[in-house]
Amino acid sequence: MNYEDPLFLTLVVASGICWTIVYLDSIRIGFKERTYAMPIVALAFNLCWESLYAYVYLNRNIADIQGWITLVWALFDVVILYTFFKFGRNDFENYSGKKYFYPWVTLIFVMAMTIQISFKAEFDMVGPLYAAFLQNLLMSVLYIYMLHERKSAKGQTLTIAYAKCIGTLCATGYGGWLAGYKLAFVIGILCFVFDVIYIIKLHSCVKSIK
Repeated sequence: MNYEDPLFLTLVVASGICWTIVYLDSIRIGFKERTYAMPIVALAFNLCWESLYAYVYLNRNIADIQGWITLVWALFDVVILYTFFKFGRNDFENYSGKKYFYPWVTLIFVMAMTIQISFKAEFDMVGPLYAAFLQNLLMSVLYIYMLHERKSAKGQTLTIAYAKCIGTLCATGYGGWLAGYKLAFVIGILCFVFDVIYIIKLHSCVKSIK
């Protein structure tokens, strides 16, 4: 990763700002509308990734800026997880019922952390990159699914949609194109396609409310 390249650094900073906006607005809308703003499977992968690599980066070097940023993102995700536990139980009525809420969530997090650790063990240095892009693609698809399931824009905002899209596109620029990781670039483009679809559908949903 060439942080001395001005374009590379600009894309890194822009991506970081956009994803911070995603987290903050997810927290805001979650409490405002008494719901959760991020699909639980995507949230589980995000939180497990951030927890794992915040530990890895800071254990390697306590002054690692990326490590501290990752830790802050993990704390944001903990707050989003709180909104899920506080407001998301009713969403499970259509599946296995409320009594299986905690076992399902536990299983989801065990799965997510197991996969994250396996990625790190199998792919070493590129593990966090590929894991991040794959879970980003998963999130892009799940946002569309969440919009379809809720049949409304509840817990979703265009700010989140646009910030996620731009943040991921910037990450694709530096993590895929400039760094030369072709698979990351391909996954990033797929993320962009689904993000644009989500933005269009969310725009349509918001307009129908007005």
